[in-house]
Amino acid sequence: MNLALFDFDGTVTTEDTFTAFLFYATPKRRLVIGFALVWPFILLYKLGLLPARKTRPVLAYVAFWRRREEEVDLIAKRFAAEYLATVLRPDAMETLAEHKANGDDVYLVSATLNIYLRHFCQQHGIKLLSSTMEVKNGRFTGRYVNGDCSCANKAIAVKGAVELSNYSMIFAYGDTDEDLPMLELADKKVMCGKPLTSISRK
Repeated sequence: MNLALFDFDGTVTTEDTFTAFLFYATPKRRLVIGFALVWPFILLYKLGLLPARKTRPVLAYVAFWRRREEEVDLIAKRFAAEYLATVLRPDAMETLAEHKANGDDVYLVSATLNIYLRHFCQQHGIKLLSSTMEVKNGRFTGRYVNGDCSCANKAIAVKGAVELSNYSMIFAYGDTDEDLPMLELADKKVMCGKPLTSISRK
């Protein structure tokens, strides 16, 4: 069996769905108050002084702290059905389908949120490793369970989920530097739709 690892935003999709979901799922009043609290973080990110992996958890905290999981899940399911279908890359989805048809083990490995990605993965019959929001007593705490699933955390998540030596061939698909540690695990690496040969499987 082969293993196929796909990043999501920018690789499977044409745009950043993390931000789109925050606006889609967050009530307007919370958005206004939240922006007043986190605008310094957003400014630092826009200036290139704060990496996305540090910015995402802050924004997610403001958007989902103390909100009921059941309520947000209904919104996420609607978002996955109505919005995600409009931003999928046909070529990426074709590649994903080919891996499934070949009987490969297919994982989505993403820094964006499990809240809506789990619905996408259920719909397409693939497995998920992603940034996961913590839930206690039916409400989101606002914190991530194992940190932002990007950079080295992507490779850590994959190694924790599967035994790499069990696979004949490993494929990995990404589009940013955040994906490079995951691509290092693969025999065949694709960055922005093009083969990448400068790093080797570890």
